[in-house]
Amino acid sequence: MVNIIVNSDPRYKINRVNIETTISEMLTKLKISGKIELGINIVGDRKMHELNRKYRGLDATTNILSFALEDSSPTSLKHIPRVGFVAAPDKWLRLGDIVISYPQVIEDASLDGISVDEEVRMLVEHGLNHLLGIHHH
Repeated sequence: MVNIIVNSDPRYKINRVNIETTISEMLTKLKISGKIELGINIVGDRKMHELNRKYRGLDATTNILSFALEDSSPTSLKHIPRVGFVAAPDKWLRLGDIVISYPQVIEDASLDGISVDEEVRMLVEHGLNHLLGIHHH
């Protein structure tokens, strides 16, 4: 069972089915199952700029941010064991949150010559990869 919590301002025309399908397909492809929860937040550029400044020290907006609930990157201190978070007693795996800037989605889709739905799909895939510890270089 996958619980996807989508938060979006009503003025942003988001296809929730597209988001849910993208996530379900990715989890199936990666053979990840069970009780999984994650959040998708669709925001404006002002909010994205604020989040970038607060959490990344970046005074700009971006199209996506991912906030994983557990750091899956390898530790540089090999003598310190990784502990991770305590598992929730309800047995749900809470991956974290993906934040997407809708104005950036529109701009990027226009530049790439693709639909807004396809741009959202690509960003959701990118963000979910980060939540799962799959990072790009």
